[in-house]
Amino acid sequence: MSERVFVTGIGIISSIGLNKEESASALMEYRSGIGSISMLETRLKDEIPVAEVHANSTILKEIAEVVNLSAQSRTALLGIIAAKQAMSDAHINDINEFRTGLISATTVGGMDRSEKFYREYIKNSSTGRLRDIIMHDCADSTEQIADTLGIKDYISTISTACSSSANAVMFGSRLIENGILDRVIVGGVDSLTIFTLNGFNSLMILDKTGCKPFDEKRNGLTLGEGAGYLMLESEGTVKQSGKRPLCEIRGYGNACDAYHQTASSPDGDGALMSMQKAITKANLTPGLIDYINAHGTGTKNNDLSEGRAIKRLCGDEVPPFSSTKSFTGHTLGAAGAIEAVFCVMALNHQWVYPNLNFTQEMTDLGLSPVTVFKSDIRLRYIMSNSFGFGGNNTSLIFSAC
Repeated sequence: MSERVFVTGIGIISSIGLNKEESASALMEYRSGIGSISMLETRLKDEIPVAEVHANSTILKEIAEVVNLSAQSRTALLGIIAAKQAMSDAHINDINEFRTGLISATTVGGMDRSEKFYREYIKNSSTGRLRDIIMHDCADSTEQIADTLGIKDYISTISTACSSSANAVMFGSRLIENGILDRVIVGGVDSLTIFTLNGFNSLMILDKTGCKPFDEKRNGLTLGEGAGYLMLESEGTVKQSGKRPLCEIRGYGNACDAYHQTASSPDGDGALMSMQKAITKANLTPGLIDYINAHGTGTKNNDLSEGRAIKRLCGDEVPPFSSTKSFTGHTLGAAGAIEAVFCVMALNHQWVYPNLNFTQEMTDLGLSPVTVFKSDIRLRYIMSNSFGFGGNNTSLIFSAC
């Protein structure tokens, strides 16, 4: 019999807050983190809004309590902060008391440092710090987080575009279910870089007025940065420690429809498959899902595709749904984990989050997301969707304890 998997701690840092308390306040007060670029040096500074973490590297170093700033990228610092929070929230003092792993997701890795190197190197080939290139690899931030926390039993990095950290949650859950580990810190981190901003701008899917998920007048996504991590523990470990878990990882599903390099299938085939797999794993029916934290990027293609998939899954009984990317922007590899943290918070406080910037139903869909913060809805099961480029789609189901 496989082990049940529980969430015992969460950590988060994003444009709406440096921790879960600040994040909760922003969500309740309808305060989006989307605004003008202030941290990233780019020619698009006055043209495209983003959702930045409002702290420079010096401040992040102080929060993360790392000694050598030159040895960490912005991505690593954000990850260290959120992972430390998750560990503290779970009241874990001895990381080596049980078999513990780290599954961390990212898409840009330490690109903020390698970009800095090349800017200097192109001007003068005798300048630039080669050590900055070492941080470019996605696994570097994972190693930095693991070293800071003292994790040695199992370390892995996942990079599957926008579903990356949702897949980290799924993989970590499987490691516990199969008795390979007792505890796993799972999540993801990404920082804003010139490369990603220019790349998404070249795809012409950035909304210059800020994203409007599921709105008829939506015109693209807004890039964000941040990190989210969850401490997962086996049922046996939870019982032995005597702690009360925050919730249970009840189900998960991954499906890749490979419809297009970047676009979702028009009818949401891959999204539907991932949701169906998660519900089957959880041994539930669609009617038992109380709230869906949608992927909801604000692009023309994604929102219609996901909306159609949700309607195909739930029929005429679509549960309340919303996209929190209207608060945090699309944090790419960190999105699934940041939204998983929001789901854990929602279950513990019985919250449903508003979908900001929504004014008009999509003509081709006929569904409206939740637009007000609600604390009067009984929540037992929450589904969180994360759909990535290439059709790599993942759905997670969290259940109240």
